[in-house]
Amino acid sequence: MGPVNDLIFLDSAGSSIPPAPVVDEVVGHLRRETEVGGYRAAAERHDDLEAGYGVLAELFGCAPSEVAFTDSATRSWLAAFDAVPLAAGDRVLVTEVEYGGNAVPMLRRAEETGATVEVMPSDRHGQVDVAALDLDERVKLISLVHVPTNGGLVNPVSEVTAKAREAGALVLLDACQSTGQIDLRGLDYDMLVCTGRKWLRGPRGTGALVVRDDVRRRLRPRLIDHSGAEWTGPGRYEPRDDARVFELWEFNVADRLGLIAAARYALAKGPDVIETEVRERAEHLREGLAALPGITVHDLGERRSGIVTFTSDRVPPVELKDRLWEENVAVTVSQLSSTRIDMTKRGLDEVVRASPHYFVTHEEIDQALERISRSGR
Repeated sequence: MGPVNDLIFLDSAGSSIPPAPVVDEVVGHLRRETEVGGYRAAAERHDDLEAGYGVLAELFGCAPSEVAFTDSATRSWLAAFDAVPLAAGDRVLVTEVEYGGNAVPMLRRAEETGATVEVMPSDRHGQVDVAALDLDERVKLISLVHVPTNGGLVNPVSEVTAKAREAGALVLLDACQSTGQIDLRGLDYDMLVCTGRKWLRGPRGTGALVVRDDVRRRLRPRLIDHSGAEWTGPGRYEPRDDARVFELWEFNVADRLGLIAAARYALAKGPDVIETEVRERAEHLREGLAALPGITVHDLGERRSGIVTFTSDRVPPVELKDRLWEENVAVTVSQLSSTRIDMTKRGLDEVVRASPHYFVTHEEIDQALERISRSGR
């Protein structure tokens, strides 16, 4: 089920529209908290919260012991990255489409440790050039953005991880824009971060972190509390032996239940089915945009996702976004500061970003194209 009004919603890469079961779960639990208080309400849902680890494990194709819940993709990424040991001379590799929220903490930690942050080469399609990767024993981490925030390309994951394993490097997969639109089962990586609010159609303020069991023992989580470790004596503590070592004691129970409901909803439809339907809609939109006078599509990638970016040669992106909102078409703008390396290389300051989910009909895409044609003049 999509929007209940006449809005053509093309912003699932920003914050999508939750389905009814997600809303019912969140609102229902909040109501229960008003009846019995937060502790009792949470205790009543203990089994459902525990079952959530298995639900997310099914979505990601991993073990329940490898799943941790967080309050955002950013929190997941910071927790994982901070736990990777780094020292002077170590190398951290990033893609040309690295996200600003990842780049800033990497640069800051490089200053503190003496490590370096280096950009991996891209091939002619704009994705990581696996054959050209320069890896040695100094490479400790590859920060791999699966799908960038500013375009439709899909980076090769398992191929990069295979090369990383040869050098003993870890791969931290940013699946913020791919979770919920691309089937992630079967991909090879060491750590994965995601948000609930985008393609997964969960609540805002939710996220998850996957840390492989054999990788976790190489990490040193620093920001842990008495949820991630047991205080075993006045001067002793014992960390958990699963990914929940990265969780904090306090969390929004209603939102977590909503995230679990969103994952169940996606699994019921089928991640492979969702991926096919999203790709069909994105290609429909791309082809239609490419045929419009004065509109340029900017998506890279040999394999492309549900994110479609474009500009008008007459109307600046922010103004075009505002005009489209007035026409009941929801899009957003991706700016230089979010993906500075890639945008600078391509000479772009900002692009309009449209992201049609499976609940957007092909008829709505045709209507959106008509309104883009009018608004872009």
